[in-house]
Amino acid sequence: MSIKITWFGHAALGLEIDGYKLVVDPYISENPAATLKPEEVEADFILITHGHFDHVGDAVNIAKRTGAMVISNFEISQWMEKQGVANVHGQHIGGAHDHPFGTLKLTPALHGSGLPDGTNGGNPVGFIITTRDNRKIYIVGDTGLFSDLKLYASLGIELAFVPIGDNYTMGPEDAYTAVELINPKHVIPIHYNTWELIAQDAEAWAERVNKLGVQAHVLKPGESLTL
Repeated sequence: MSIKITWFGHAALGLEIDGYKLVVDPYISENPAATLKPEEVEADFILITHGHFDHVGDAVNIAKRTGAMVISNFEISQWMEKQGVANVHGQHIGGAHDHPFGTLKLTPALHGSGLPDGTNGGNPVGFIITTRDNRKIYIVGDTGLFSDLKLYASLGIELAFVPIGDNYTMGPEDAYTAVELINPKHVIPIHYNTWELIAQDAEAWAERVNKLGVQAHVLKPGESLTL
C-alpha cells in the first residue's frame, strides 16, 4: 500500500493512506507558503497537534465543509465541538485508537498549546500512525529536543516529519539529533521558511541527514511524494 504525502507549507500536511485523506495542522488561508485555498482541501480526517493559530488554522471550516473527523487532544476536541464541529474524536498522550486509516497514538511534545481565543488547548502532541500493513509514520509536532525520542526508534519508524525552523521549535542542529534518535528510514523537514524568523537551508540539513543513512526529502509547498 502506497502512502502519498503532500506538504502545504509550514506544518500543514496531506496524507493519503489506504484511500483515506488525512490533513494535519491545516494552516492554509493565512499561510504565506500555501499554494492552495482552504476550499480546495479534501479531508476525511483532520489531525491537530496543538492549539496555536498556525496549526488549528482552517480546521473548523474544512471540517464543517467536508464532514471530516477532527482528531486531537481532549481539550482541543471539546473546543472544536463548541465551534460547531460535529465530528470529533479526543485522545490523549500515550493513548492509541484504531481508526479506519490505521492506529493513531498520541505522543509527547515540548511546546505550548493555547488556542486562538485564549482557551486552554491542553498539552501539545505528536502522532504515530500505524497503517493497516504496519507501516509507521511519526509526526513529531512542534517540539524541542528531548531524549525520549529514542524510545520510538524501536518501533521501526518508516517516515518522520521533523520541525527545523528554530526559535519556536527545534532548529537544524537539534532536529539532526532528533533524527539520530528516531532513526527513521525517511524524514521530511517542516515548520521552516514560513517567515524570515524561521528561515533555514533545508537542502543543507538534508545533505547532513543523508549521511546518517536516513533518506531526507525536501519538498516545496504543494509538492507531493509517494512512498
